Amino acid sequence: MIICIGAGPGDIGYLTQRGAELIRNADLVAGFDAVVNVVQSIIPASAEVVLMNYRDQVAQLDKVAAAHHAGKRCVVVFMGDIHFSGFQYLERVERACGHPVDTLPGISSAQILASRGKVCFDETTFITLHRRGDLTPFKRHLVHVLEDQRNAIVIPCPWDAARSFMPRHIAAYLIENGIPPEHPTEVWENLTRNEAEWRGTLAECAQRDVSDMSIMLIRTLNPMSSQIEAAEQK
Repeated sequence: MIICIGAGPGDIGYLTQRGAELIRNADLVAGFDAVVNVVQSIIPASAEVVLMNYRDQVAQLDKVAAAHHAGKRCVVVFMGDIHFSGFQYLERVERACGHPVDTLPGISSAQILASRGKVCFDETTFITLHRRGDLTPFKRHLVHVLEDQRNAIVIPCPWDAARSFMPRHIAAYLIENGIPPEHPTEVWENLTRNEAEWRGTLAECAQRDVSDMSIMLIRTLNPMSSQIEAAEQK
């Protein structure tokens, strides 16, 4: 068995019961250091732990695949939900194993932020920029989302300076591309773990530096619920 599970947004209290059960019964638990640290307290003493980072992940996933093919019960943990920012990592796991693997979704920071910000998913588009490759199509999509009067929940790209696209870069890009600078904007850091909250406008956000563990909510200027209410009054 090998299964990839979403370990939640950073606090083990948001790990699903099924995810916890799989970890407690695993022969091997693998993942990036920060993610494995979240579930460390429930990893059995008998289990092998395979830690990795961006530089050595391919080689370390080969070790996981070898254990899987040897018949061990292997769990690979992801931060948040596998099918959001973790999808490229899932592809690497499957490439190492040579076949599709099972997945167990987890609670994402986007879901937590929607709850903290009291926004409806029906009126909100989620976009992750935490990916490798050309971000241009996703940046353009974000512009269109706001032009369509929808909220946007955005995970920034925190990598090296050459590729970094953090909240201040996102805000500046949106303003440069015609999005009104007065859009209400929130940036939350370390959701579920000593979280900090900032609220302001896109223009103010463009002047702020935040930590890598950040997620952004850009509110529409014309909420769909307000539009529906106005239409009903007519």
